[in-house]
Amino acid sequence: MSKVILITGGSSGIGKAIGEFLLNNNFIVYGTSRTPKNYPNSKFTLLPLEVSDPQSIQLCVDNIITSEGKIDVLINNAGAGITGAVEEIPDEEIKRNFETNFFGPIKVIKATLPQMRKQNSGLIINITSIAGYMGLPFRGVYSASKGALELITEAISMEVKSFNIKITNVAPGDFATNIASGRFHAPLIKSSAYAKSYGNTLALMDKHVDSGSNPEIMAKAIYKIIESKNIKLHYKIGAFLQKFSIVLKRILPDRAYEHILMKHYKL
Repeated sequence: MSKVILITGGSSGIGKAIGEFLLNNNFIVYGTSRTPKNYPNSKFTLLPLEVSDPQSIQLCVDNIITSEGKIDVLINNAGAGITGAVEEIPDEEIKRNFETNFFGPIKVIKATLPQMRKQNSGLIINITSIAGYMGLPFRGVYSASKGALELITEAISMEVKSFNIKITNVAPGDFATNIASGRFHAPLIKSSAYAKSYGNTLALMDKHVDSGSNPEIMAKAIYKIIESKNIKLHYKIGAFLQKFSIVLKRILPDRAYEHILMKHYKL
């Protein structure tokens, strides 16, 4: 029987690429969007879901179970970017970002686990970020929210292992998606103490996304993970230097690594 896949945030970018690739490989794919009606040409079914709304999540999960009788794989892909100096990002925007990138995935996991326990099988894939392995300047909130998801996944893995449920993190680097257009940007204020450094960093971040890798690379990686018999707890998908930056953080003194980051961002 074909595996049933649920992908949050499946209307564009990485989520859309994953959904289309899995659909073409004979999986039954359901994606989600806040506004599915805006994507009438989606190649796979899009269901309404708002990751901050438990009722919306439960309705989506229940609809899939009613239609298919199971959920084999949950891919927590929905997320939001955020940039700015921590001092200048409004508190409500910090909370909103954690609601989407951290609390939202947890809510979807909670809604899905009862069915996976009933099946005595399941796989949960959390799409995090290489940025979650380090505190990046002017991306501190994003790094923190993705890093928190990485850590809590380690805990959940041990909690659900006896139910034959596996969970993993997949941390992408920069991919060519529309994430930059959807993220919250703290205003670039000319009179701000961070005006020059934030402006330079923002331009560099946008350049990285624009020249990022094809999202299909992520899609193929997710497919291999789903088909794998031995699933690791952490995966990093991206350019060599992005993945190597995690290695450097482990082996270098903290201030030496900080110096490298500051030099990279011209701070």
